[in-house]
Amino acid sequence: MLTILAAVLGFVTVAGFGFALAGQNPGQARAAKRAQAIMGRESRDVRSRRTQAGAQDQRRKQLLQTLKDQEKQQKKAALTLEARLQQAGLGITPRTFWIVSAGVGVTVFLMVTLVGQAAYVALGLAFAAGLGLPRWVVGVLAGRRLKKFIEAFPDAMDIIVRGIKSGLPVNDSLRVIGAEAPEPLASEFKSMVENTGMGVSIDQAIEKMYERMPAQEVRFFGIVLGIQQKTGGNLAEALANLSAVIRARKLMREKIKALSGEAVASAFIIGSLPPAVVVMISLMAPEYMSPLFTDPRGRIILLGGALLMGLGIFVMRRMINFKI
Repeated sequence: MLTILAAVLGFVTVAGFGFALAGQNPGQARAAKRAQAIMGRESRDVRSRRTQAGAQDQRRKQLLQTLKDQEKQQKKAALTLEARLQQAGLGITPRTFWIVSAGVGVTVFLMVTLVGQAAYVALGLAFAAGLGLPRWVVGVLAGRRLKKFIEAFPDAMDIIVRGIKSGLPVNDSLRVIGAEAPEPLASEFKSMVENTGMGVSIDQAIEKMYERMPAQEVRFFGIVLGIQQKTGGNLAEALANLSAVIRARKLMREKIKALSGEAVASAFIIGSLPPAVVVMISLMAPEYMSPLFTDPRGRIILLGGALLMGLGIFVMRRMINFKI
């Protein structure tokens, strides 16, 4: 009996030891296989999500690069003389502009010559007046017109939002802006409505508007409409958010203008002080200032002073010119 008991115990021990070495039972093996399958599916899901995330990042990078390329091309197009004339709202061609510039240059040359100045002085002033003065006038007019457009643009977004909420189509809301909004907003939206009525897509119409009015607000408007057309969504809410963003940008510009007002006043005073002193001394004591204009050394000093003053004004201008 003792022998049989010892044999049974030995068999159990050997069987248990063999079972421990052999591994798990079938139920545990099936559970392990299911766990491995689940882990495999999870790893495949993680890999697929990573792949999708990488593809989305790649598409995002391509979109940003495309936007940067388009912005560079549009900036180059906006620097042309024809584009500047359109931005200023002048209904003239570049040929007419050059004829007017030549007339201004000839007029200045004749006036300076009649005063009794040297020929090279008259030629330099005529060259500066013929090329610089008309372009400066066009730039000032374009800047004023663009500023008026940006100030009225949030109101246009509000009109579109109210029109959409009341059931009007987008084109009818744009037509209302062209009829009721102040200039230059009305004329720009009239051109946009006319372009879309002739079969031009709204994206291309906004691109043309951006060529005439190179403002970031127009780009934002085009991006919102483009995303809404492709993905759908609440256009009224998107345009309302765009209006809030544009108004916040305006407030930020006004705040920066107020903070940089002291620097602007300092630049104006420092830039105008030397010419004012020269004019005052020339009126009170002409013989004291005459060597500065007649002597070659005085002319060199004047030229150097003008270059240094121009450099200082340019540096101060760059320091206080913030882009929002």
